[in-house]
Parts: sequence; C-alpha cells; structure tokens
Amino acid sequence: MNINKVSNQVSISPQLSLEDVYLLSEMGVGIIVCNRPDNEEANQVAFSVIAEAAKKLDIEAQYIPFTAGTMAEADVNRFANLLTTEKRIHAYCRTGNRSEKIWQAASTLLPSQNARSLAEDHLRESHLQNQSTFDVVIIGAGSGGIATASSLLQRNHALRIGLIDPSSNHYYQPGWSLVGGGEFSASETRRDTAALIPDGCEWIKQAVIHIDGEKNTVHLDNQASVYYNHLVVSPGLVVDWSAIEGLEETLGKNGVTSNYRYDLAPYTWELVSNMKQGKAIFTQPTMPIKCAGAPQKAMYLSASEWLRKGTLKNITIQFYNAGAVLFGVADYVPALMKYIKKYNVELCFTQHLIKIDGLKKTAWFKNGEGDITETLFDFIHVCPPQTAPSFIKTSGLADEAGWLDVDSASLQSKKYNNIWGMGDVMNTTNAKTMAAARKQAPVVAHNIVNAMVNNASRACYEGYGSCPLMVEHGKVVLAEFSYGGKVTPSFPNWLNDGTKPTFFGWFLKKTVLPYVYWYGMLKGREWLAKPKMFK
Repeated sequence: MNINKVSNQVSISPQLSLEDVYLLSEMGVGIIVCNRPDNEEANQVAFSVIAEAAKKLDIEAQYIPFTAGTMAEADVNRFANLLTTEKRIHAYCRTGNRSEKIWQAASTLLPSQNARSLAEDHLRESHLQNQSTFDVVIIGAGSGGIATASSLLQRNHALRIGLIDPSSNHYYQPGWSLVGGGEFSASETRRDTAALIPDGCEWIKQAVIHIDGEKNTVHLDNQASVYYNHLVVSPGLVVDWSAIEGLEETLGKNGVTSNYRYDLAPYTWELVSNMKQGKAIFTQPTMPIKCAGAPQKAMYLSASEWLRKGTLKNITIQFYNAGAVLFGVADYVPALMKYIKKYNVELCFTQHLIKIDGLKKTAWFKNGEGDITETLFDFIHVCPPQTAPSFIKTSGLADEAGWLDVDSASLQSKKYNNIWGMGDVMNTTNAKTMAAARKQAPVVAHNIVNAMVNNASRACYEGYGSCPLMVEHGKVVLAEFSYGGKVTPSFPNWLNDGTKPTFFGWFLKKTVLPYVYWYGMLKGREWLAKPKMFK
C-alpha cells in the first residue's frame, strides 16, 4: 500500500484493499474516509465492503465521495469535522489526489485548530528531543514486548523504558484458532494497547523504519529518533498475504478464509458452520511461521464440527503442506495420525500454494520438482508465508535469511552487545509460539539488568515452545518441546500425557492459558517461566 502521510493526523492513499484495512488498523488508524464513488471502474472494492471490514476492527468508516472538479462545500465541512477529533484519519480515492485536495480544503476551515495542533506537535517533538534517551527501548507492544517490559520493571522499577508500537489494538492471537472453531468470540481476543502498557513505560505510538546500532538510535516514521542504552527487538513477523497470487482480492469471501487474521477468524467459523458437502482445503507454507500447528488446528476443529453434525461423510478434506512431515517433533505424530485417519484427511506434502481464484473456486500448488497442480475447492483455509519486518534486514541485524541474528541461548544480538531479540522475529530454531515468548521474556529481562551493572551472570533460553494441538472439541495434544525437538513436558505424566489427546490439555488451552496471558505474562508474573542460569 502506497501511503502518503500529509500530517501527523492524516494519511492518504490510492484505492484500498481489504488487506489494507487490516494494515491501517495495525498503524492505529481510527477513521477511514472514502472519497471515491462506487463503480468508477471494474473490480473496484465497494465502500460497503471496506466499511464492513473496518467495523470488525473498530475503525469508523465515512463515505464522502466526489468526482474530479465536483468537490462540494458540504463535503469539505464533513471532512473538517473529522479533523477536530483526535483519531488518526486515512482517506483514499482512485489515486489519492482527491483525498489530498479535500484535506487541504478542510484544513483551511480550521485555522485555530490547525495552529493549536501545530503547537501541540511542537511541544511533543520538543519533549521527545529532551526525553528521548531511555535505559531500554522495546520495539513492539505485542506479547513479547509488553512481557519483557513488565519483567524488566519487576527487577528494577526505576528503569526508563520506551515502548514503540503504532497499533491501538493488542491481540491474543492464540485465541484466533478458537474463534475459527466456534469457541471464542473475536472480541475476547482484543484489548486496547493503552490499557496494557505497564506503569513506568512511555508508549511511543509510531512505526520503526530503521535501527542504527552504531549510534544506539531508532528512527521512526514521523522522522523523530529515539535513543537507547539497551534495545529489545520484538516487532513480531509479517504475514505476507501478497506472496500468493490472487489471495488478497478474495480473502473473506468466496469460501476463502484464514485464522491468521482477527477479522477473518469469525468467517472461518461461519463457513464451517454452514458447510454441508464439498471439498475443504487447508494449507501450510514453508517454515518458519508463527504457531506451526495453527493450520492443523483449523483443520481438526473444522472436521470435529462436521463429524458432530454428521456432514463429514459428505466432505473431502485435503491438507496441502509445503513441508515433508505432518509435525516436526516425531513423538506427537502418532496421536495426530489417528485423527488424520479418523477424519479421512488426504495429506499432500511438499505442496506450496502459489495462486488462488476465489470466483472460480480454484487453487494452484507447486511441488518440490516445480510441477503445478490445479484443484477446485468449496472451502479453503490459507496460511500464507511469513517473514521478518524489512527494517531488520536494512538495519544490518539480520542473518542471510532476513531474521534477527541472535545467540540462541542468551538472545543477545551477534553484532551488538546491547541489542537483544525477543519473540518471532529471531533466527532461533524454537517454535514461534506464545509459550516461547513467555519463557524468553524473563531471560532477556534478567540479562539486560545484569549487563547494566556489569554482572556477568546470564540467563539461558533452552528453546522451549508449546503447541496445544486441538484435535477435536474437548481434546488437545499438548506438544511441548525445546531445541532439537526434545520433549519438555511441564506437567507430570499422570496429569497430562502430552503425546495423547486429553481434556486437561483442552482445559489448559481454552481456560487457563488466556488467564495466564492477560494477568500473568503481560504483568511480569513469571509463572512456570523463571529463567535458568548458564552453568
């Protein structure tokens, strides 16, 4: 998406796609304004479609359309009224020109407001220049960033911490599989970021564009800079919907869905609930991805629902996996294979989804030899490829594959001793799961606090990750493992045998872990996550 930021409050762009709406939500946009009449050209996304997607993300949508040369005074007044709010505004038309013109016209109607805004911006910038050096700067106010900030403050409440993230929304992403399985509502997985920022942290609501490790500086998209003594890089990863030809145009309709987006997970459940017969396809891309078991979770819960309704016998299920095995840790495969057979799933390995046409209900896959297969579907759950944010690579902090290059035990950057990794962005070989981040946060916090006082003691992350595989409604195969695929259970075998489906695992996934997340992990309470020391 080509965004032009015309003021601290307003940005503009050409025509939006549904994926763009999701990205604008991540940027903290509160109002989307459409300045383009519907049906100007073929295949134009209608305003009603954009508005519906925006509503699901708690974004207000305003329709102020006009054609070139016909901008009315009433239109300008409506736009001017929006400028009096404190919300971030994004306007769009075919090219962005009409949106820029109406913004300029509206701005002239509010001279006093504009002057006040400029004065406030100047004060904020002056404050940032005077107060922009922090003991610790954390990039990302997701699970890893907030948990690390809280763990740092548990160890030293006097630390000055800057937490950089543009998004007003914070998501409990492990819950999206349960939303797609009909067990949670989407709203249960979202909270305001502002309510979760720990006391003692300064929230810098901007996006990062570059890190200068030589000058201990983080550059922001508003052209400001933030300085650090120690830096924690925890921006999460980028879900690359554009990597699959045709996917963005059909997401959320035509039977095409994904639990990897907040606004799409309810559509998954809608499709599953209404499906009576036909072909259902589930895809998994090349690793690494966040929560490697999520594509399978969607498949198992869907099949469980169809079995419960008695429609499974009329539905063909195919699992197209870019990898060569069902699950990376062999100890858990026998239990999963029983469900593959129970649901009569056809496994298609080394198959990469490369193209999709929602209107024609057709998907194309390429195998390891380069052969392309075309197949029809009635329902398809897509997991797209995932990468680290581009600023990781351009800042010189990445390995050859583009991931943040850190020591796998201390999580310290291999290039700068005052930069630390956290969460999915790193090149560590652990599973990219919430459970991994829960274990990593205390390690990073401990190591930073000790490094600040020249204490050589270091905590060690052993690669723990957990994947609660929901194989049916009410049963979970609780996969827990560390580096090298070593099975690492948290509970005694009599309470939960992780290699078998159990109700205990289901209770843990649905009831206990969300509570641990909101009231433990994000608060710096290191339940079952105390860091281990290097020997």
